Amino acid sequence: MSKKFYVTTPIYYVTDVPHIGHLYTTVAADVLARYHRLKGEQVWFLTGTDEHGQKIQKKAKELGETPQQLADRVVERYKQAWVKYGITHDDFIRTTEQRHKKVVQHLIKRLMDSGDIYLGNYEGWYCLPDEAFWTETQVVNGCCPDCGRPVERLQEESYFFRMSAYGDKLLHHIEQNPGFILPESRKNEVVSFIKQGLKDISISRTTIQWGIPMPPDPNVTREHKVYVWFDALTNYVSALGPLDGDEKFPNFWPQAVHLVGKDILRFHAVYWPTFLMALGMPLPKRIVAHGWLLSGSGKMSKSLGNVVNPIELADEIGVDGVRFFLFREFVFGQDGEYTKDTLIQRVNADLANDFGNGISRVCSMIIKYLGQGPLDLNTLLTEDSELRTVAGQIIPKFHEELEKFAFERALEQLWSLLSSVNRYIESNAPWNLAKEKDPAAQDKLKKILMHCHESLRIVSLCLLPFIPRSASQALSFLGDKESEKTSSPMDKASWGKGPQKVLVSKGQPLFPRLERA
Repeated sequence: MSKKFYVTTPIYYVTDVPHIGHLYTTVAADVLARYHRLKGEQVWFLTGTDEHGQKIQKKAKELGETPQQLADRVVERYKQAWVKYGITHDDFIRTTEQRHKKVVQHLIKRLMDSGDIYLGNYEGWYCLPDEAFWTETQVVNGCCPDCGRPVERLQEESYFFRMSAYGDKLLHHIEQNPGFILPESRKNEVVSFIKQGLKDISISRTTIQWGIPMPPDPNVTREHKVYVWFDALTNYVSALGPLDGDEKFPNFWPQAVHLVGKDILRFHAVYWPTFLMALGMPLPKRIVAHGWLLSGSGKMSKSLGNVVNPIELADEIGVDGVRFFLFREFVFGQDGEYTKDTLIQRVNADLANDFGNGISRVCSMIIKYLGQGPLDLNTLLTEDSELRTVAGQIIPKFHEELEKFAFERALEQLWSLLSSVNRYIESNAPWNLAKEKDPAAQDKLKKILMHCHESLRIVSLCLLPFIPRSASQALSFLGDKESEKTSSPMDKASWGKGPQKVLVSKGQPLFPRLERA
């Protein structure tokens, strides 16, 4: 039975268009989903939209729409963006869907019946933009400690979740499962927060109309709506059909990997696990928090006018160029500064020069010096060479780094092999060997070029999760149209595991050089 892999993005608010921050998380999930599929695993990849809450209700009113009209309109922008970037999600969930609502209400009813949700009165500080509650000690000068915007004082009847009962159990789980929260620095932040003592949290609102109703309660006269974070987090489970006998839930849920921005880590690494513990449900396998993409010295935001539109960027730079840049330039768990100049430099240096020109150069020399016909690799690849040694070293490291969500270090491995190809060509000067009539020189020429070819074939296969269209085209130029079609293509990304005969070709440059405006 093949391994299972379940990866999720956060579900995105439908108050505005997708931006590069949404793209960063979503492409990361897509890279992982593609990679695990290429390994022959069964993959489920979920993304979607968060469509309830006070913020959406307020935005819709400003625009003269109903919240549902706003959601229906904006959700299409996300779907179009993900089509543009080749995102291969298996499901797209909307929290306004009935399949989601029924799971939210079912789980809340279970917690009400067990006593983990109880009725009380809430008084405290609330951040509308983040839809987050804060205590007196957490508020900084009347502002949200996360986003820095003003908070408001709320006092109303509310249902509470008994989160305080699960702090020790959650700490124990984190200690027993070192890879539960990544990277280590984020895990330490969560542990520090839990050790301060978890408090019960308000999970309903009476002042919001746009939300999922709490289950009926004979002791309550006012209608309560479910707090948006309990609603939103439940999507990771509701999309798997747990109430419908869907096999996806038992098959995929234990393998869940949540990719999130660091600003919503507390909701995913504290609130969500304690909800699940109270329900007696398994916790996700991994929660991986990435940093922010910064512009200048601060986070990108619409109010600062420095957000980047992914669609416009794709039209200008190219989809694969943007996808590659996000994971070659930035360390996934850390903040990174985005500039257009850095993007153009990275695409030109790494993709146009190293990869694209490398493919073109080797294919051209093979056609020029060895002929147009199919080439038999049978015994050539069994011979030793510097490239064979380097490839044998980088392949396991590439897999190891990607399994640790170290996207940039995985790509570094591939670029070390590309650099070796360039050095190998320069040191062996195949253009000089081609002038010699000696059969030994011709044999050496063939070996040199086909060892370069094999190295580029391996790199191209490993790049399929990152730059799928361009890597697939590279494989076509190299004459390997078979590996992608196998049940486990990543197995073919090893020395000598490709086709025994190849017919190389030349085409348009994979990555034309970009000019700065």
